[in-house]
Amino acid sequence: MGRLFGTDGVRGKANADLTPELALAIAVAAAHTLAESDRSHAPLAVVGRDPRASGEMLEAAVVAGLASAGANVLRVGVLPTPGVAFLVGETKADLGVMLSASHNPMPDNGIKLFAAGGHKLPDEVEMRIEAAIEANAATAWDRPTGAGIGRVHDLLDGADHYVQHLVGSVPHRLDGLKVVVDCANGAAADIAPVAYKEAGAEVIAIHAEPDGLNINDGCGSTHLDVIRAAVVEHGAHLGLAHDGDADRCHAVTADGEEVDGDQIMAILALAMREAGTLTDDTLVATVMSNLGLRLAMSREGIRLVETRVGDRYVLEELRASGLALGGEQSGHIIVPAYATTGDGVLTGLHLMSRMAATGRSLADLASVVTKLPQVLVNVPVGDRTVGATAPAVVAAAERAEAELGETGRVLLRPSGTEPLVRVMVEAASEETAREVAERIAAEVRQASPA
Repeated sequence: MGRLFGTDGVRGKANADLTPELALAIAVAAAHTLAESDRSHAPLAVVGRDPRASGEMLEAAVVAGLASAGANVLRVGVLPTPGVAFLVGETKADLGVMLSASHNPMPDNGIKLFAAGGHKLPDEVEMRIEAAIEANAATAWDRPTGAGIGRVHDLLDGADHYVQHLVGSVPHRLDGLKVVVDCANGAAADIAPVAYKEAGAEVIAIHAEPDGLNINDGCGSTHLDVIRAAVVEHGAHLGLAHDGDADRCHAVTADGEEVDGDQIMAILALAMREAGTLTDDTLVATVMSNLGLRLAMSREGIRLVETRVGDRYVLEELRASGLALGGEQSGHIIVPAYATTGDGVLTGLHLMSRMAATGRSLADLASVVTKLPQVLVNVPVGDRTVGATAPAVVAAAERAEAELGETGRVLLRPSGTEPLVRVMVEAASEETAREVAERIAAEVRQASPA
């Protein structure tokens, strides 16, 4: 069996790569692995999903697997990923399962796992789950019978508890703000409009009618053209765009200009420092964040700590160092005081709260970050490691960094799931960034031909 887990759980085309049989096997192995430390009670699992059609099939398989391993199950239905994580903590469950492929198209689906407390799993635990799947396939595992089989119940008020939690976190009400929210025909379709309205905003919801087939279809955080136009058309103060499972948030200004995760993090970091809640005046971001964020935080006296790509690595650093804010350029923003994972609706609430508290426009707040042009070239290779670490490649990257100086940077990163090396270059102009990126990409191709 190859490596199942990627940077955010297990993903693939539903019923082809991610089959009900595999979903059941993952559920059994997760129950054995995440609940093995305490056998004094039957383990409890929370299971949620986004609205894509295949989620119904995979949910049935996951629930069957968990119950067959002796775990009791609370089904919470369609709910954002951070909502499932929240309810794992609220119900004191031993584990949680979210069925979603995030921003991926409808034919895909995925399985995200949470440990007790609603935290994503470290690599070591994922490897133990993969080992358990192999062991269970090779040798019949002890199945409970009779009263030992898990029971299944629906948690009917889970969404209400989650919305109350979100609205209760807002430091300043949103009265007077008009927002367009693109729900991506996904898990935020019911949650986001309600949360924003209860916090005081006037809400215009678009792409909020999921039918199981239209999730992420030309909408949401990866397709901003529609919300740009809608914000201008409705004269809204801003727009917020979520992805299929609502763990990320992108914004657009009243003029329809994009505000990405880096800019949102900067806005929230300054707000939290002013409120005295930004621990050690430190922000956590990944190596993919724009150099403009680094320069802005340095200018503002805020320390920036970098991690690997993936919001779980941001969270690991936040937890290990006791820090209060982190996230990714992609719009995964984590505020550990209120969430154990990226939460798009929470992010939208706190972003609007800053606007309401200061009376400043989103464009004005976002201007703290001047983004440098960023070019990303994905280079197909025969060997990812060789392509990224060959001496000629490393030498080319070092020469480029010396050439760019403080006005740019180079990042070489092997893909975690594909035979690619990602060459990212930032520079004072897009022309310079592209020329440098293509020069390094040529060395990568020569070092490890596809």
